[in-house]
Amino acid sequence: MPTSALPRPLYGYQDLERLMTLMTGDEKHSSSATSTLDVIWTLYDSVLSVSPDAPDGPERDRFLLSKGHGPMAYYAVLAAKGFIPVDQLSHFGEFDSSLGYHPDGNLIPGVEIASGSLGHGLPIAAGVAAALRIKRLSKPRVFCLIGDGELDEGSNHEAIALAGRIGLERLTAIVIDNHSSAHGWPGGIEARFEVEGWSTAVVDGRDHEDIKSGLLQPHSGRPHVVVARI
Repeated sequence: MPTSALPRPLYGYQDLERLMTLMTGDEKHSSSATSTLDVIWTLYDSVLSVSPDAPDGPERDRFLLSKGHGPMAYYAVLAAKGFIPVDQLSHFGEFDSSLGYHPDGNLIPGVEIASGSLGHGLPIAAGVAAALRIKRLSKPRVFCLIGDGELDEGSNHEAIALAGRIGLERLTAIVIDNHSSAHGWPGGIEARFEVEGWSTAVVDGRDHEDIKSGLLQPHSGRPHVVVARI
């Protein structure tokens, strides 16, 4: 029987902690990764339209992880959902492993971009959303997860302004707010997006139903941001 036809073991949210313990090394950034875990799980469990059987399908939703210290949680979710074999997790960070300290879109099924440089993910996501609109692909959505500390990078502010002005309604940003931003913003992170015309939602970053509701909030004609408070 070909490998693609073999039944995949099923893993749930309760298995993620064990899957994460399979990854060892000094560069796990486990605390930072754990702050993203509930959002990434909710995305792949009940929001994203993407399949391990067709991770490059043109009609798929795109998820871009910009928060560079989040891959440990990302890999655990990808393994749980069948995008990568669970036995690869124990090789995290090894010289010849595809699971590097930052995800590589050329090596890992389901990964859209190589992340790591703070401030790159949201500009790329805005470009992807614009390109999909130019191609008249109206079904795919683009989700980009960033850290609140990343908002100190100027490239994000350019992307926020552009997306609001040209109405990239297929774009959703998710900001993990664990109060690590050095600069902050009057009125909270959501106010930074609101002033540029974005739709906003503030959710409990550990409550899956709250996260899902925020991600699926209608926002016709404009981009959307979900601020997930940890």
